[in-house]
Amino acid sequence: MSGRGARRREPRQERSRAMVERIVAAGRDVLVTRGYDGASTNRIAAAAGVSPGSLYQYFPDKDAVLTEVLDRYLDAMEARVSRAFLDSVAAAGPGAGTAPAVRATLEALLDTFGEEPDLLRVIVEQLPRSPGGRRAAFAGRIDDLVTTVLLTRGVEDTDAARAAAWTVVRTVEHLTTGYVLERPGFARAVVVDELTALVAGYLDARLSGGRVASDGPS
Repeated sequence: MSGRGARRREPRQERSRAMVERIVAAGRDVLVTRGYDGASTNRIAAAAGVSPGSLYQYFPDKDAVLTEVLDRYLDAMEARVSRAFLDSVAAAGPGAGTAPAVRATLEALLDTFGEEPDLLRVIVEQLPRSPGGRRAAFAGRIDDLVTTVLLTRGVEDTDAARAAAWTVVRTVEHLTTGYVLERPGFARAVVVDELTALVAGYLDARLSGGRVASDGPS
């Protein structure tokens, strides 16, 4: 999705705010049913029950509407995942392994993905992650959370901690979206157990001795 779409102006009256909400909800529905290429301002306006001219008062093009849809989805996901991650880290305490935080993050991600799998499919398949886009920014903030935890647990090499965080965040993202979209036929609890063992085992091994270290010769 291009970065050119942006709100023309913010609605101030209740009726205008309600219209914007209808437009955004319609944008989400059209994106899911028609796909990104099939979405258009005319289709979004028709689905919202407003004229194209009314839509253009607040959004200059379809990208602006769909950017709003994506931003809201990712903002809600970020809040949910961050809260689950940080709450589990705080509850477990500094001496605990990483499994509680990993499990809580997996549960939060699967909850969010499972609530709107049709929107998730369009995002994954039709809205590729661009270096400066919102999807990359979301993943980057989760990277920062994991990196911070590693550093506060005694990791001294910041670059290695960042690399470990990047590795586990992308692994979790890929495998959880794959589970929701592919529907492989085994229970979610099994997936959570397997991914927790995989990711927590990796992180705990890296944290062994209070630092993230290379497995190669020094």
